[in-house]
Parts: sequence; structure tokens; C-alpha cells
Amino acid sequence: MSDNASASRGATADGPGRTRRPRRRRRWACGTGLAVAAVFVAAAGAGWAVYLKLDGNITPDEAAAAELARFEKERPTALVKDARNILLIGSDSRSGDENRRYGRDPGTERSDTAILLHLSAGRRTATAVSIPRDLMVRVPGCRRPDASRSEPVFTQFNEAFQVGGSACAVRTVEKLTRIRVDHHVVVDFHGFKEMVDSVDGVEVCLREPIDDKAAGLRLPAGRVTLDGEQALGYVRARKSLGDGSDTERIERQQRFLGALVSKVRGDDVLLNPVKLYPVLDAATSSLTTDPELASLRSLYELVRGLRETPAEGVQFLTVPREPYTGDANRDQLAQPAAGELFERLRRDAPVAVDTNGDGKATERESGERSGDTSPAPTFPGNTAADDTCS
Repeated sequence: MSDNASASRGATADGPGRTRRPRRRRRWACGTGLAVAAVFVAAAGAGWAVYLKLDGNITPDEAAAAELARFEKERPTALVKDARNILLIGSDSRSGDENRRYGRDPGTERSDTAILLHLSAGRRTATAVSIPRDLMVRVPGCRRPDASRSEPVFTQFNEAFQVGGSACAVRTVEKLTRIRVDHHVVVDFHGFKEMVDSVDGVEVCLREPIDDKAAGLRLPAGRVTLDGEQALGYVRARKSLGDGSDTERIERQQRFLGALVSKVRGDDVLLNPVKLYPVLDAATSSLTTDPELASLRSLYELVRGLRETPAEGVQFLTVPREPYTGDANRDQLAQPAAGELFERLRRDAPVAVDTNGDGKATERESGERSGDTSPAPTFPGNTAADDTCS
């Protein structure tokens, strides 16, 4: 039998000089194409499902938006287009199964932590300014949860959130600083714990052992990796750690947040989808934000530039304050330092932190210069680049 005759058994004529491949091969190729297409569709569907879940985790604060719109005319004007100021509120709400164990007051929600986060226009720096809960401020008349309105009062800062929620806290900060608050974010106990656990804990350095029943902490001295439950007790404890002051508690919070930022950046979480998902799920699961920010896309657009922000450009400091003249257990703004800080943040001008207590500023300054040639004032603080054990 000739070679041509043999070849003719494996192919059929399709016109002069042409042959058709076996139907079995065509069916196999078609099936492979459908399988590949199905994989892509499944992946896309899974990605969309993940997006919808994370997006749905965020709760829009519609009531606060309506209240702030009511007072729009009296709110400050933003001076720098691309800079952003976000009020971060740590809520000690006892509502919900996960939070109820921390107290017996489910009807009360207080601002346990408040931070005004300034993102520079070029996102080269992020400056987090802690506002002490015992700082004496003027709280405006605010809408209570029962729809009644409170009277303006001079009181400690955490009363604003307790009386009128996030809208009242935003208005109080704006009147205190004359800085426009573009967004606000409220995080509760459970969200904080889950965030720490999602990165497998955060390392801190303890100068001495801790045995605090109230905070649920029993830790050795030295380098310790805290899980979410331990981290919550660590940043909230006040009377049992150090000198028992709110000042030391705030400094502890700032250093812990710096270590958390460093952990996320150091583990390449932002570039690894497998590591990033649990972090995003934890970060969004207990968030309440203004409606404009209440979506995964909006959050991403806000912070995407921070991927290029060096760790030393993420700064933490506390608003300058001093003992209140009417009560030494309360604070008041220390002038003119506080006014200078607010003015520079308002104009997105540089601010520097002294991380060593020697009066020397960090090499990197907070804010974009935008033609500002005046020397950057220095405030006590720390950066995400600092080692908590150094």
C-alpha cells in the first residue's frame, strides 16, 4: 500500500489538495476552548462575588450625611484640591454579639479613639493627629439618636460622638481646627480585632511584663506578637499600664498603628491577593463611612496613592495640649502650637515629627511644600518606620 493511500485513511477530502482533520480532534479542540472559557467565566464570577461581598461590608452613614448637609454653609472650605482629611473614630459601642462582652452598656456609643488623618495632595505623606478624648472643646448643638437636639456646650471631646454620633464629632473637629473633614470612618471593637488577626498579629515591645485582668492581658516583657484580642486590650488599657494617663495610652496607640502599617507593607499584603482578601474583609466588615466613601472602589481610589508612600512618611502625633485650667485631669489646646499645626494641615504645608525626643525632626516632612519655604515645625510623635523595640 502506498504512503498516500495510508494517509488517506486519516483524512477526508475537502477539495483539490485539501484535507479535513478528524471530527474527534475538532470536538476535542472545541471542548478545550469551552473549558478554558468556563474557567475564565468562573474566575470572573468569583472575582465579582468577592467584590460584592467586600463592597457590601461597608455601611453608609446616611444620617450623618443628612445632618452635615444641614450645616453645609457653616463648614470650612477645603483649600487644597487633592489633599484629603479623614476623621477616624474608634467606637466603643457595646452593641452586637461580638462587642457586648466588653461592657454592660449596649445603649451607649462613645468615641474611644479619634484621629484626624491628613493625606497630602501627592500622597507622599500621611499624618495622623490624635485628638484626646479628654480635650475640652466646644460641642455644637447636635441631633441626638431620638431626633431631639442638644444644646451647645463646652465639654470634653468624646461627648460629641456620644451625644450626636459621627456628624457631631465631625462638626466639633471642624470648629476646633477650621479644617474641612472630607470623609469620616467609624470602626468598632470587632473590626479592629479582625484586622490584627488578618495579618497574623502585630509585634510590639514591652519594657516590663503585663498582668492586667481588666484588659485581659498577661504578657511577658520583650518582643511580643499580639493577636486581635490582646491588641485591643493593649491599645485600650489606661490605668493599669504606664502612668495611667490618656497621654501614654495615645502614644501606645500611635506606635501600635505604626507597627500595623509596617506589618502590612512588609508582608507585601497589598500586592498579594491571597493575603489581601482577609485584610480587606476584616477592614471593611465593621466600617461605617460617609456615603461617598462607602464602596470598595471609593476606598481604593482614596488610598491607592499611599502604596508609594514610604513608611517614614506615615506620621503619628497628638494635637498640642496642656492641662485644662479648670481641671488638671482634662486637657486644653496648647497655643500657639495647636493653631500652627491646624493651619499647616489646612494648607497642606509640611509638618515634621520628633521620634527620639531630642527636638530633631524626621528627615521626611508631612505635606507637600507647594511653594512653602517656611521651616516645618516639629511635634513629638513617631512614624511607621520606627521599631517599637528600639
